[in-house]
Amino acid sequence: MNKIKLMFGLLLCFGAVQAQDDITEKANREAEKALQASKNLTFEANEELTSNDFVTAEADYRKAISKSNKNAVARFNLGNAYYNRESFGEAFGRYKEASDTAEEKGEKHKAFHNMGNVFMKQKDYKQAVEAYKQALRKNPNDDETRYNLALAKKMLEKQQDEQKNDQNQDNEDKKDEENEDKDKNKDQNNEGGDNEKKDEGEQKEDENKDKGDQGDNGENKPEENKEGEGDKKKEQEKKPNEGDQPNDKQQQPRPNQLSEQQIQNLLEAMQNEEKKVQEKMEARKVRGKKVKNEKDW
Repeated sequence: MNKIKLMFGLLLCFGAVQAQDDITEKANREAEKALQASKNLTFEANEELTSNDFVTAEADYRKAISKSNKNAVARFNLGNAYYNRESFGEAFGRYKEASDTAEEKGEKHKAFHNMGNVFMKQKDYKQAVEAYKQALRKNPNDDETRYNLALAKKMLEKQQDEQKNDQNQDNEDKKDEENEDKDKNKDQNNEGGDNEKKDEGEQKEDENKDKGDQGDNGENKPEENKEGEGDKKKEQEKKPNEGDQPNDKQQQPRPNQLSEQQIQNLLEAMQNEEKKVQEKMEARKVRGKKVKNEKDW
């Protein structure tokens, strides 16, 4: 009984394995069939693209790609079609798909090489260098890829130098702007200070002018000195100093006092009177005493 069960189990396992193999074989046949149909569409798309019928070619490439996920050629050729029309973003996407789908190194090499070309067109030289390196790993003997790699390195170095120079220039421009702003602020501050000084100067000038005007009115003393020196000034007006008046002008008399001229006049008058008196006395002396007549009275 046990032997029968064992044989029955073995038969079941063999049947399951056989069924699985049949399924796999069928799937492989269907995959091959789909791949062939995809290749046929790719061939048609290539012909249409050669005839400059891009729209139809693009549609057939898309159909070919949808029919088989193993058709790297359809993806690569569609990428070329986009590249030639300068649709570099779409081209890169198809080249990336081709590199992931391809099983042969030669196909991978072509996909990475063209990815590098896209990066070169976009001036992304750093990524271009990496793509060309990947391509050379798949095919180290490709001279075109090697040349493109050297060119990408040279362009990358030039780009980095330009970026460095631009950065330095930006820093210099920034410093110049900062210095200019500082100078501008300094000028504004100086201008404000000059205006303040100018205002102060004008204010002082106005004050001096006002003081001058006050001097013309007899009020040239500061406010705090007016009261203490006002009377003194009035007194000076009444009795000016001797040096204050020209020599040819007579001195003003002091109150209740005779002037020097008046005193001089009085002296001269007294002298004249005295002179007259002297003259009279001299006249009397000349006439002398009465002379007696020779006759006796």
